[in-house]
Amino acid sequence: MSRRTVLLLPGQGAQRERMAAGLYEAVPEFAAPMDSFLAALGPEGARLREEWLRPAPNPSLDDALVSQPLLFGVGYALGRCVTALSGHAPDVLLGHSVGELAAAALAGVFSPEDAARVMAARRTALAGRTGGGMLAVGAAVADVEPLLTPGAAVAAINGPRQTVLAGPSDALARTSERLAAAGMVVRALRSGHAFHSPSLAGAAETYARALSQVPLRAPEGALLSTRTARWLRTEEAVDPAFWAGQLALPVLYWPALRALLDGTPDGPGTGLILLDASADRSLTAPARRHPSVRSGASVVVPLLAGPADGDDLGSLGEALDVLAGHRVRTSPHVRTRAAQATAS
Repeated sequence: MSRRTVLLLPGQGAQRERMAAGLYEAVPEFAAPMDSFLAALGPEGARLREEWLRPAPNPSLDDALVSQPLLFGVGYALGRCVTALSGHAPDVLLGHSVGELAAAALAGVFSPEDAARVMAARRTALAGRTGGGMLAVGAAVADVEPLLTPGAAVAAINGPRQTVLAGPSDALARTSERLAAAGMVVRALRSGHAFHSPSLAGAAETYARALSQVPLRAPEGALLSTRTARWLRTEEAVDPAFWAGQLALPVLYWPALRALLDGTPDGPGTGLILLDASADRSLTAPARRHPSVRSGASVVVPLLAGPADGDDLGSLGEALDVLAGHRVRTSPHVRTRAAQATAS
């Protein structure tokens, strides 16, 4: 088989209570990198672990200072886990917002030891910059842009008809009214910050200064950037301003993913295996309607349990079985545990 594996890593808005907790409690290959990251954060790491494992509802996860490091840690640990248990690192890394930082860590742009410094600096840059928010709009970006009010900006293009806006709360409220009046479906995201908008330009400058103290390296693997919708270049990878500027610039998630899918040859077995690391399976939602997936050339594979299914172990086991079917060596550890979980 010639399918390439693509690891998709989520960002703000995709956080869920106890996301991947089933793996943390049963799979050492996931727990070890997660524990290492949390430990490197010091006392703050212990508090984040407590917030992460608290049952729903947990409004604290709406706070980016809580959700962002947890999204990073879970995404990074999942990448390490899949690599360890399958014996094969993903061929392509693609992350949304803070997920791109997790992808960078997996690609070796900065070391696991420096990951805590990167996320602590991001936290410092964001501190005190509340008063904004984000909206998900079920419409194409070309239809949304003419209805924006001053202060509201396009923050992410997540699908053909999935646009995210960000900005000050009052600007978003006015924009939401205009969009609803035009018949568009609008939903507030779990964020108290206006990520990927000019509102965070000052935070980006602060973050860049902090990142200048972190050693940055050329990527060791293929990382498709959702800041540029093209392959990460060495000069970008080693530039602190590139990573920091992400805070104030839109996420081009769908353009990046679509470029990958558009480039797949026709016919079964010649496309992609899209490994969705999001707890809400949102990362592969737009891909399911792409011709490459609809034809069977590419396949969508969730790594975590869906909203109505709490079996993280079973989901990971099924994903590893898919990878094993494509000539990837799979450890029996998780497959055996997944079978036991399914049987019970």
